Amino acid sequence: MRFFAIGFGQAGGKILDLFMENEKLRGSNALKALAVNTARTDLMGLKHIPVKNRVLLGQTVVKGHGVGTDNKLGAKIAQDEIETVLNAIDEMGTHEIDAFLIISGLGGGTGSGGSPVLAKYLSEMYSEPVYAVGVLPAPEEGKLYSLNAARSMVTLLKYVDNLILIDNGAWKFEGLSLKESFAKINEEIVRRLAVLARAGEPIEEDLVGEMVVDSSEVINTLKGGGISSIGYATLPIVQKKKSGFFGVFRRKQERLITPEEDKSTIISNLVRKAALGRLTIPCDIRSAERALVLVAGPPEQLDRKGIEKAKLWIEEQIAGVEVRAGDYPTRKTKHVAALVVLANVTEIPRVRQLQKLAAEAKDEVEIAEKERIEKTISLFEEEDLEPLF
Repeated sequence: MRFFAIGFGQAGGKILDLFMENEKLRGSNALKALAVNTARTDLMGLKHIPVKNRVLLGQTVVKGHGVGTDNKLGAKIAQDEIETVLNAIDEMGTHEIDAFLIISGLGGGTGSGGSPVLAKYLSEMYSEPVYAVGVLPAPEEGKLYSLNAARSMVTLLKYVDNLILIDNGAWKFEGLSLKESFAKINEEIVRRLAVLARAGEPIEEDLVGEMVVDSSEVINTLKGGGISSIGYATLPIVQKKKSGFFGVFRRKQERLITPEEDKSTIISNLVRKAALGRLTIPCDIRSAERALVLVAGPPEQLDRKGIEKAKLWIEEQIAGVEVRAGDYPTRKTKHVAALVVLANVTEIPRVRQLQKLAAEAKDEVEIAEKERIEKTISLFEEEDLEPLF
């Protein structure tokens, strides 16, 4: 799956930068990456996206300092300067891509406001599907962030072929600082995107997948708009059982695949773990319209029977009947990973909560603004002053 990925705003740029690093380490050059921001320092902090592929917007308005949490201003700047972004995309070339992927945080200003604008223009100008990866703010980040996210999400859904949501609130890591926690969340996002990017890509020489999932199957899974959630699970592989104290200690700490185990059972259980474990956005799996299963790992650890068994199980769980499944054999890993995409899910408690918080925030903002104006006017009511005109 050849993505043209655009990281819009601070969160989007950081995730894309990490995604780019991952692809470089894998030896892939299939990912096209463009970072867009209104804050100069955020763009300067990127390490793996070439400087020529970074676009600074709004220099005459915000002087390179960002828009804060004002996503209406972020949207206006993106609208006014959209040609700058589109020209940068054209210069990088789009003839070999399978889809556009816009990555942004939905609670802030630049990405929250600008990504829907970009999605609108891309959907109108190109035949390739446009997907968005949106990161929702945690509830404790405040109602303003929830209001921004709700506005952004409603607008994005009008123009993207699919919106993949990540809920910051569901991805908490005990003992880590906020910065460390966000970095960890970004790693988890990139792990999932990296496996999805393997679909349909050339497999290593002499390696042939038994059940190939190509880019068209990903596109068919994500078609029709709506919200999707992604599950992921992995198991490390050990060729020989380690003896002695350290071998026993390690096996107590982590689950290992050994040659003696039944591969089909391992694969099917791993897919179940991915589907029922920590999803990017917690949802009711039974509300999914379609699903995609992709299992990657060393060829000797993959098993067609196990994938087929997992596919049948997913079919029994979701509301729809479309389930696509396949494998991606690679020797560049010591793990077996299972990715489950639950497409067009409708039962998402966090989205309902977000809508409620956004409505409360909207009312509070309007009341506060009205009170502020009234108090300001009242300062002059008792003075014998006349306006200039």
